[in-house]
Amino acid sequence: MTEFSGNLPDWNRLADRALRGELLTRQEAQAVLQAPDEVLLEQLAAAYCVRRHYWGNRVRLHFLLNAQSGLCPEDCHYCSQSKISTAEIEKYPLLAQEKILAAADRAAQLKAGTFCFVISGRSPSESVFTKVLEAVRQIKRKHDLKVCACLGLLSQEQAHRLAEAGVDRINHNLNTSENYHPNICTTHTFSDRVTTVKNVQTAGITTCSGGIVGMGESDDDIIDLALSLRELQVTSVPINFLIPISGTPLGKVQQLNPRRCLRILCLFRFLLPSQEIRIAGGREVHLRSLQPLGLYPANSIFIGDYLTTAGQAARADLEMLRDAGFVLEAPDGSILPSSEFAVEIAELVKLKVNEL
Repeated sequence: MTEFSGNLPDWNRLADRALRGELLTRQEAQAVLQAPDEVLLEQLAAAYCVRRHYWGNRVRLHFLLNAQSGLCPEDCHYCSQSKISTAEIEKYPLLAQEKILAAADRAAQLKAGTFCFVISGRSPSESVFTKVLEAVRQIKRKHDLKVCACLGLLSQEQAHRLAEAGVDRINHNLNTSENYHPNICTTHTFSDRVTTVKNVQTAGITTCSGGIVGMGESDDDIIDLALSLRELQVTSVPINFLIPISGTPLGKVQQLNPRRCLRILCLFRFLLPSQEIRIAGGREVHLRSLQPLGLYPANSIFIGDYLTTAGQAARADLEMLRDAGFVLEAPDGSILPSSEFAVEIAELVKLKVNEL
């Protein structure tokens, strides 16, 4: 990426402005992304001042279940489950209720605050939707877990039914900027995604919406994505770093390195100061040995595997958090005692569908 040619801003001043709720200028946002490597630690320290104000040294854990894989009619270019992908992945309809509940049991044992429940497809059919609602009711009866559902495009009526069933949060990523969206998907529009987020908000459900970076977008596209999320006032923001998957149109795109990823996280913290910012897919691939530094701007991670790609061993995640001096946040917002931070629970995490 192009290195910033103007005078670099005072990062601490940017942090102060973010804490006051002021918006960075376009030039300042570009400077965050284009700054030279030698000031990266200064950027991280400033971003951590904002993160610490709202989140202290707490880290939230999220556990992801791919409850329905493949079989998707959309053409999202990054996705191994899309209709245009030739990637070799497991394809299966909605998992049986007992397998979904077993995954929720696993999430609870891991002290995950949120159980993320994902199905592939444009929008759930009524039969699938009814099964999802029943699964949510059973999970909420059994566990003190927050349930986040990612179900594709949703109507207002569907969003209200999810709220009634006990869903705490709906994930629907904007993925990229409005300008770049046609380059990564043609079967639905950016406006379709925004409408789903607004339908969720109307139903009174907490909104989770973020994006994927490293898909060939420009710095301005990354900035515009963050500004769109700020305008929508979403609560939780997962940042995914593209994992190029062979068999997808973006299978050979390689434009990320650890420093670039950290600068992107800093930008999102400056532009979305109070939001939960989650390092999501691609964390292990692109941040690599610098993963702990990502938690200076961000305050949550997925633990375990992602949709169709493997994550880092949970034991390594928990040791990383402990060694860096972070603490786990319980589902009710309290801090788990140190005895609960035992790495033994990590042995439970490796969720494989055929093991449930």
